[in-house]
Amino acid sequence: EAVGMGFKTIVLQSGEDPFYSTSTITRLVSQIKAMDVAVTLSVGERRREDYAAWKEAGADRYLLKFETSDPDLYRRLRPGCSMAQRLQCLTYLKDLDYEVGSGIMVGLPGQTLSSMADDILLMRKLQLSMVGIGPFIPHPATPLASAQAGTASLTLKVLAVTRLMLPWANLPSTTALGSVDREGRREGLLAGANVLMLNV
Repeated sequence: EAVGMGFKTIVLQSGEDPFYSTSTITRLVSQIKAMDVAVTLSVGERRREDYAAWKEAGADRYLLKFETSDPDLYRRLRPGCSMAQRLQCLTYLKDLDYEVGSGIMVGLPGQTLSSMADDILLMRKLQLSMVGIGPFIPHPATPLASAQAGTASLTLKVLAVTRLMLPWANLPSTTALGSVDREGRREGLLAGANVLMLNV
């Protein structure tokens, strides 16, 4: 239905959900690619062999946000996970010739302006093709339920600076930005975003 409506890129996003096996995703990518559209995956940290299988099946792009370049903050927010592993996965994807996307959340508890500047510098160093920047939104079923949400205002500033630092990149005006501010997605386009991701 999406292809019939004129969409040229289909994004499959599940987050860190092991339910979707390598073979299941390979089959989905192959079937969607047969409709002559680009396929973007966002299914988390996986083995290099998984990324290779999906690339072989026709996947074009992969989105894997690093969320923060501050190793201490990363450890606090993702206990038991390694920022080095996340960056290794991004390296695998680049080596496999994916168009690679990553990005951050703005307003994370413990985040500073200095760490956000480092985030932007890391995105430039990685030469990302896509960059997702959205406000942090606390979820009631997580340990950060009582944390303050990120603001649209600061997110727009980070988006604008990122546009200046990565003039070639696709920058979506995120659904999260629209969740914290009714005009957020429109303001995102005015601040330097050039992509809208729509739920089909």
